[in-house]
Amino acid sequence: MPAFITIRFLDILDILLVAFLLFQLYRLIKGTVAFNIVIGLFSLYLFWLIVRALNMELLGSIMGQFIGVGVLALIVVFHPEIRQFLVFIGTNYNVNRVLSLDKLLGTRKPKTINEQQIDSLVDACVSMSKSKTGALIVIAGNSELDDQVNTGEKLNSKISSSLIRTIFFKNSPLHDGAIIIRGNRIAAAGCILPLTQKELDQSLGLRHRAAVGITENTDAICIITSEENGFISFSNKGEIKRRLSKERLSTLLEQNLRIQS
Repeated sequence: MPAFITIRFLDILDILLVAFLLFQLYRLIKGTVAFNIVIGLFSLYLFWLIVRALNMELLGSIMGQFIGVGVLALIVVFHPEIRQFLVFIGTNYNVNRVLSLDKLLGTRKPKTINEQQIDSLVDACVSMSKSKTGALIVIAGNSELDDQVNTGEKLNSKISSSLIRTIFFKNSPLHDGAIIIRGNRIAAAGCILPLTQKELDQSLGLRHRAAVGITENTDAICIITSEENGFISFSNKGEIKRRLSKERLSTLLEQNLRIQS
């Protein structure tokens, strides 16, 4: 009697988990150079399977050597994507909260931004939008962005509309970089951010690419004002929303920030 294939619940769960991980991987690498590399590697693997099936020993042994070190090569080639994937898991599924690491290590939560400070941010962005002053404002989440803060001039200043407009004034020595806000303070100005490798609209400049780059690798959010057309943009989780009104910007900030009452 032929044996019937038995499918357990764990088998179905296994398939669903693999499908979920592959889908998340696709989301991270779509539109990047890494996606084309994956397609190339997959094509090479299929070709190797055909060579083995045809018993072409010389070519098969040569390709087998490359396949044998494939895992190490993938780690080297895709280390930015692997890091981004791990950050995605840690930030989107609240691993820190589930494991209660803050309580375990005895660390206190930083002070959070309040409504008055959000109004100051919005007022500064609207004012810079009208004068077509380029600006890039990063608001840190759980990740404190120490690496990025260390690339700029440390301030530890209160959030105010006048200070933000002064920093991004075109004759200011810090206007080309980003300001980073941690908690309810401006931690640093003139900071350098990583650029995204995604294919974006060609009309978007380096500020927008930097905003997408920092938000796809961390849980930070960004506000950008364009010096070309004065449009206000908002970036979160590697996505960007453009041509925002004052009201829409306020709504997005309130939705994405822990506000102190």
